[in-house]
Amino acid sequence: MARRLFGQIGDEPIYEIGIRSKAGAEALILNWGAVIRDFVVPVRGEKQRVVLGLEKLEDYIKYSPHLGALAGRYANRIRDGKFSIDGEAYQLEKNFLGKHNLHGGSAGFGQRPWQVAAYDESSVTLVLVSRDGDGGYPGQLTTTLTYRFVDDLTLRTEIMAMTDRPTIINLALHSYFNLDGSEDILDHQLQIESDFITTLDPELIPTGEIRQVTDTPYDFRTLRPIWYQSAEGGVFHYDQNFMLRQNSGALNRAATVKSSRNGLSLEVWTTEPCIQFYDAKNLNVPVPGIGMKRLTARAGFCLEPQRPPDSPNRAHFGDPVLRPAQTYRQITDYRFHSPRN
Repeated sequence: MARRLFGQIGDEPIYEIGIRSKAGAEALILNWGAVIRDFVVPVRGEKQRVVLGLEKLEDYIKYSPHLGALAGRYANRIRDGKFSIDGEAYQLEKNFLGKHNLHGGSAGFGQRPWQVAAYDESSVTLVLVSRDGDGGYPGQLTTTLTYRFVDDLTLRTEIMAMTDRPTIINLALHSYFNLDGSEDILDHQLQIESDFITTLDPELIPTGEIRQVTDTPYDFRTLRPIWYQSAEGGVFHYDQNFMLRQNSGALNRAATVKSSRNGLSLEVWTTEPCIQFYDAKNLNVPVPGIGMKRLTARAGFCLEPQRPPDSPNRAHFGDPVLRPAQTYRQITDYRFHSPRN
């Protein structure tokens, strides 16, 4: 596979780089937002598309809700767009509800060009330098992201970042998955390796409480359909952070998803302490996706490995500060398992 020009933003060329595994899995990566634009895996001799993507660069710029992108400098939500480091206060853009910061702001890492540092048949490495004060965040942050096929059907993402001043960081991969091409993902079966969630207020900001999932719609401790009937009789909506059981920084399984139609399954393994599950209830892209697919409510699902949302303002959620002597590292695997017959 090769690199091709996908579009241009002013004088900045945007490339699409194709990578593949020996077993025939293929991914198309953009250096716009570090986006996974397309991803296919073999299922019973056919190629199955497993992510949602768009046809044109212009569509990503105008309409994309972080489709396949890397969200940052701080993914998820920060209450009031405010935080402090070592007693110094910082104010970020309030790009969510006009009150809070979401995914690093309106020009976050998933909405700008990255540099293509290297690529070969099975991997591509991208680099982004975010200047001191970018989006209101302190410190110049240099982030390196590598997408690499490490096994027949496993795409590994390796992320590393360094700063020259103390800053906060939370990088999250934001692909929308659909394992069988169905109109919605409600009959996909999901398991999350979590016993606790961070509860949310009506504006989707953590209250600070960490609550057990027992006897709640958030109990995905065993494999079950995503579909869940709400108390009002409709379909329950998910946009929730789950605290993972294994969160020591080692690579552990966070979630498993299986299609009830074609038998394809996906395991998400990560070094991150949490995973955000979003059922894409609010997805409504006004242009068709790849293959003319309609990108409407619940056409895909997101499983986003990350740190707890609003952790800069919740000490018991863990310390999200990166300092000059430290290196931020994240590894996340997307491990697909194709049925044999």
